[in-house]
Amino acid sequence: MRAILSEFKQFLLKGDLISIAVAFVMATAFAALVKALITDLITPIIAAIAGKPNFGNLAFTINHSEFMYGGFLNALITFVSVGAAVFFFIAKPYEAYQARHASTEPITKTCPECASKIPLAAKRCPQCTALLSDG
Repeated sequence: MRAILSEFKQFLLKGDLISIAVAFVMATAFAALVKALITDLITPIIAAIAGKPNFGNLAFTINHSEFMYGGFLNALITFVSVGAAVFFFIAKPYEAYQARHASTEPITKTCPECASKIPLAAKRCPQCTALLSDG
């Protein structure tokens, strides 16, 4: 029983689990921020253009069946807004960051014997075991 508890403790304290927990907390905070952006800024702008503050009550009837499409419109606006926010405020800045900090120095070299890619600091090829010169 003690071994299982010890393994469970190691599992909980792994770096990956901590990183995931931090990411989850940050994602929750970001979701609240995006929801406020949509509710307080984007929906009122759309409502000013369309003349309706909330699309939730929009519906039409065919053969005595009522189709409530307003909730779908609200969800669609939220989905597109969240996608745009993630793209413009997370994905694009991260791409730019990665491009600025990308290493231009090679990290591999080609083995002169077997032509496989090997780490730059390698002294022996792991594929063909050829001894490599540092020159």
